[in-house]
Amino acid sequence: MSDQTVKSVNPATEVLIEEFSPFTEPMIDSAIAKSDDCFKEWRKTSFEHRAELMNKAADVLDQNAERYARQMTAEMGKPLAQARAEVEKCGWVCRHYAQHAEEYLSDEPMESGGQKAYVRHLPLGPVLAVMPWNFPFWQVFRFAAPTLMAGNTGLLKHASNVWRSALNIEEVFHEAGFPEGCFQTLLIGSSAVEGIIEDSRVKAVTLTGSGPAGQSVAATAGKQLKPSLLELGGSDAFIVMPSADIETALDTAVKARTQNNGQSCIAAKRFFVHADIFDAFKEGFEARFEALTVGAPMSDETDIGPLATGQIRDELAEQVEKSKRAGAKAFHAGAGLPEKGYWFDPAILYDAPDGSPSAEEEMFGPVANVWKVDSLEDAIARANRSIYGLGSVIFTQDEDEMDMAIDHLEAGATFINTMTASDPRLPFGGIKQSGYGRELSADGIKAFVNRKTVYLA
Repeated sequence: MSDQTVKSVNPATEVLIEEFSPFTEPMIDSAIAKSDDCFKEWRKTSFEHRAELMNKAADVLDQNAERYARQMTAEMGKPLAQARAEVEKCGWVCRHYAQHAEEYLSDEPMESGGQKAYVRHLPLGPVLAVMPWNFPFWQVFRFAAPTLMAGNTGLLKHASNVWRSALNIEEVFHEAGFPEGCFQTLLIGSSAVEGIIEDSRVKAVTLTGSGPAGQSVAATAGKQLKPSLLELGGSDAFIVMPSADIETALDTAVKARTQNNGQSCIAAKRFFVHADIFDAFKEGFEARFEALTVGAPMSDETDIGPLATGQIRDELAEQVEKSKRAGAKAFHAGAGLPEKGYWFDPAILYDAPDGSPSAEEEMFGPVANVWKVDSLEDAIARANRSIYGLGSVIFTQDEDEMDMAIDHLEAGATFINTMTASDPRLPFGGIKQSGYGRELSADGIKAFVNRKTVYLA
């Protein structure tokens, strides 16, 4: 193969899985043309017809769940059980929008001085999605299901280490009977994104990824006066107060920090624990970290697999070391790690000072950062020092504390007595440097439509 091929490497073994040839410029142009041509007819289809195909897409996911999950795990290393759950969740979002799209996009009556006024929701055209590797299926389907149900067409630029998953997603829509050009995967690198956004046939762009990637996409979209939606990084706060059910809080805290090998934007990353229960929390947290099974991601016994790439592992290791040198105290789980693969021993860092990576940066891997606090006010103030504002969690039985957290935590969501999670029925997104706009629920399907005002005199 040519030097320009993209290699897919198993992060658990460092063994080459597959090689792909990126699209050429004529191939990209052809795909955009197909998307534009398809839109002209797709926009005319009924919600009933779109729903029929979207439900079929959910059926295709169900029928191929094991194959898709195994290929996902091979590509980026998440435990197989979690990959299976991810495919299942994609079926859920397809069925959700198949059922609710027409309701979400129904005409909205408005008061006016005329006989009648309302808002009608109309599709825009081809929408580009720039998606990350950490949830290879879910991130795409939470965009694709509402976008296609709204009458738009979709173009996917996926992360280059999960191109098999990207092609599998295109396969889902093809097998479900969606017309040619309705949803296409573009095997392209990040350098091709700017030109696609600038193409007049592409009407909007959504990105889930890093801050720098979001800034680049937003700048290009802004110059073209095109709508954009960004879901970026996060360093979510997880607050535990004295009235909390401590055992439930501990179980949830470990899952919230280590799910997906710790590589999740909405993972809890900074834990603020009240002094009255700090010692009990510390003891339970460390015991649970020691009990984690780090190993082969294809095993159903595994809690944590490898990180997705060697670069991610090395960056996380550097963040931990810098935080320790700055004064953070470290607890390492002591997991025996294989020689081959991009493994990381789960760790807990305590009392990292301001300015250290633990306090300031997003840490993408199984590393928890913990601080003792004297009050909820102190916890919220520390939580809000972050540049990020995606999700947040508080464990408490006190309703006044719940209200204070809801009103004052600077985040796109606050989950109470459970971990932050995305749900097709709930709006999802962040503030500050975690991005803007909302996915999922009615908000998600309205992200890329023309809210046309209609006035009848």
